[in-house]
Amino acid sequence: MVPFGFTPDDGDGADRENKENLEAMMRQMQEQIKEQFEQLGINPGAGFPMAGLGALFGGASQEALPIAPVRDTGKKFVTAQGSQPLGTNDVTAVNNACEIADIWLNEATDFPATPSSAPRAISRLDWIDETLPGWQATMEPLATGLSSAISRLLDEAVAGSGSEFEEQMGAAPIGAIAGLLRSFIGSMIATQLGQAIGGIATTATGAHDAGLPILQPARSLLIPENIEAWGADTEIAKTEIYLFHALREGAIARLFEHNPWIVSYIRSAIVEYGAGIRIDLDAIQRQAEEAMQGFGDASGEESFTISLDSGIFTPEETYSQRAALSKLETVLALVDGWADDVATLAAGDRIPSITALRELHRRKRATSAPSQQLFKTMLGLEVSPRLAREASAFWSRVRELKGTSARDQIWSGILPSATELLAPDLFLASTEIPDDLSGLI
Repeated sequence: MVPFGFTPDDGDGADRENKENLEAMMRQMQEQIKEQFEQLGINPGAGFPMAGLGALFGGASQEALPIAPVRDTGKKFVTAQGSQPLGTNDVTAVNNACEIADIWLNEATDFPATPSSAPRAISRLDWIDETLPGWQATMEPLATGLSSAISRLLDEAVAGSGSEFEEQMGAAPIGAIAGLLRSFIGSMIATQLGQAIGGIATTATGAHDAGLPILQPARSLLIPENIEAWGADTEIAKTEIYLFHALREGAIARLFEHNPWIVSYIRSAIVEYGAGIRIDLDAIQRQAEEAMQGFGDASGEESFTISLDSGIFTPEETYSQRAALSKLETVLALVDGWADDVATLAAGDRIPSITALRELHRRKRATSAPSQQLFKTMLGLEVSPRLAREASAFWSRVRELKGTSARDQIWSGILPSATELLAPDLFLASTEIPDDLSGLI
């Protein structure tokens, strides 16, 4: 296997040229990391070795997903977009909506409320601080998968090149490549996750709008600025809009808080997906060669650029990889659909515009669901919201057939698959225990 796009050749001149090219590429990668953060007004700080190749051999952070640059990037992104401070009216509107929602939800689900003395209204910037630990815990498996992919790449490179590469490049470049790649990937993951979180912070209506467990303990947390923007183009009463989002937020908070295994289930799907990530060496080679062509440019503006969603990191086409993606899509749809059914039942005829609000929510989800935005930004992964409508119909049908308690009890058993969402009657039949078990003996 050709290491990093440069083919060793015979002759001292070629060896020297290869080594110089490699070192030049590494310097360019190093500069890109530094410039990437400086353009955002962020000091890369410790953990991202920028001062030279020597730093790559020690002292670098081994965190798969360092949290500080994620926070800094996310906040910088939100600041650029704007974040209004909370006003008295904002806090009042959110608190009133959440208090009413808690009462109505008691009639629509068996899961009890999640009492908390913490504020329920929050600004975009503060939302990042509140949810960041949850984002790190949820997304770290992807970073770990990338780190593992790097280790596999380096093992393959060394195994494929053998002693020839070591003799030509020496021990230092091998170590430098390992350290630089890990630092480089860590920087990219932190930057792109920070940008993704920043983007979600400007649109998400609450902490659980993405359907992901990012708040511990789970509780209702709403962003008034985004709720106002969400309903800006409608003639629906503002109180109804706030109640709608408070119902959905409160429902998902109850679900996560009283079913901690679901949190593990969602994260395990991400772990399984991350475990199948590999690095496409050919893609690195192509981009490296393109970058190297500009090294002699008089403008001096060429840089070595790699994006996480440009095809360098791709899933292996295995059954387990596809199963992990299906599992993730399905559970996100189940959470969203369950929240829709619970909120609809809780609202009843007390929110006249509930049908219009549900349809508006679905239209917005179809084009810019927070979870879809997150995974696409991180790895170009299309987590489709197509199952959300089917999931809502599934939960509604189960409730009609068996009641609210039976609907909620499904969360403590085996969850339906994507195909079973389309046949709730058959799913229920398959999970029922017959009264007479004599035929099974």
